Amino acid sequence: MNAGLRAILGGAKRRKELVMLEQPQKSDTPPEKPTGGLTSAGPIIALLVIACGIGLMFAARYYKTQNPPSVAGAEQNVSKQQPTADKPVAKKEPQVTIGGPFSLTDHEGRSVTEKTYAGQYLLVFFGYTFCPDVCPTTLTTLSDALDILGDAGNNVTPLFISVDPERDTTEHLKTYVSYFHPRIVALTGTDAQIKAVAKAYRVYYAKAKAPPEDQDDYLVDHSSITYLMGPDGQFIEHFSHGVEAEEIAERLLKHL
Repeated sequence: MNAGLRAILGGAKRRKELVMLEQPQKSDTPPEKPTGGLTSAGPIIALLVIACGIGLMFAARYYKTQNPPSVAGAEQNVSKQQPTADKPVAKKEPQVTIGGPFSLTDHEGRSVTEKTYAGQYLLVFFGYTFCPDVCPTTLTTLSDALDILGDAGNNVTPLFISVDPERDTTEHLKTYVSYFHPRIVALTGTDAQIKAVAKAYRVYYAKAKAPPEDQDDYLVDHSSITYLMGPDGQFIEHFSHGVEAEEIAERLLKHL
């Protein structure tokens, strides 16, 4: 190798060594974690939290000892929360008033009121003598029931109240009731009197339209219930149209 080549190689070697000296050296030792700050204060913060918790616990106990709950207040709260099993709430049954004072005329022409029949059991039925079916059927059934009762029914008086006072005069009523049981009493009155007693017994009636050729030949729509009233004038029960005489007599005996 000549001197020129050695000089070139030597210069390159020295430049390489200078480059390596200028580069930073890597260390195998990991960098240390910073210390101090919040990490060093951790134990102190934990002690403060524990101390605060203990203080709050003692404060709560002290408050309870100084302010005990009253027995009356506790019992009142219990009574509000628990329903009283030994005191059931009574349900009020709806009261329907049936019956009341009236002033009418019987089939003998005598003026009568509700006081005329005080102390008697009354079978009150509204109808009219020109009724084609319901009225004669009901009066026949009531007559049969009285026959079944015999002497046990001596304190029972059926009242047949006309809803057609225009045609049901006292003379006509007297003839009509003679076909049924002798204890049946027929009653009539003025239009105002009939309206008042019908309202008291909650009875419906309405005059139907008469045919043009005969204005007196009309029907009257009306309720077909028979009311049983007690000796004190109070409503006891009712009998619907179609109930047999045997059942009426049996139910009457329970009250006599």
